[in-house]
Amino acid sequence: MKTLNAVIAISILAVSSFVMAEGGGDRVYGRMMQENQQAMEQYALKNGKAIPEIVHYEYGMNLDVQKVVSVTQANKSCDVAPSRMTYEDSAGKLNTLEYRVMGTNCPHGS
Repeated sequence: MKTLNAVIAISILAVSSFVMAEGGGDRVYGRMMQENQQAMEQYALKNGKAIPEIVHYEYGMNLDVQKVVSVTQANKSCDVAPSRMTYEDSAGKLNTLEYRVMGTNCPHGS
């Protein structure tokens, strides 16, 4: 019985720490993405442009990038995380591309 209780306790602690780690990062990136979206909306209004629609990157997409307006900061851990780039295309239209990027703090450059 003691062994079973110990196994259950360890399992609960392991799962809860995993959930806390995931949830904390999700909140940070969620806030970062929301702040970026608000900043790009303000940029669009200030420059007389339409507010950009967020498009999720798909492999092989053709991008018409004439001017990069904003890129969200890379993850400072060694995890894959969301990032956004807002740019103007050759017609002057604002576009926001959301994609996944590897963190910049990986040992041995991996």
